[in-house]
Amino acid sequence: MFTLLQAAAQPQGAGWTFWLMIGAMILVMWLFMWRPESKRRKQMQEFIANLKKGDKVITAGGIHATVKEVKETTLLIEVDSNVTLRIEKNMVVADNAAQAEEKK
Repeated sequence: MFTLLQAAAQPQGAGWTFWLMIGAMILVMWLFMWRPESKRRKQMQEFIANLKKGDKVITAGGIHATVKEVKETTLLIEVDSNVTLRIEKNMVVADNAAQAEEKK
């Protein structure tokens, strides 16, 4: 008889609220984490695809340089007069010209 009372005391329909909360958490994560990250990634891919000679860039290592030559997967960048480096395109992390404008 005691087990029947315990079974009757458990709330009916509590299962749907659990799934509702899980769905709400996934929606919040998508809105505040995944969506902005995918937008930023698309903008970065577009920026890298549109690099051209003369653009000022910042590499992942923090090197400020000017693009001298653009190939399919690499860039030739000029760090200082007569100092050039060949790097992978995906190692460019920022547009130095845009950074300079923001500081003004």
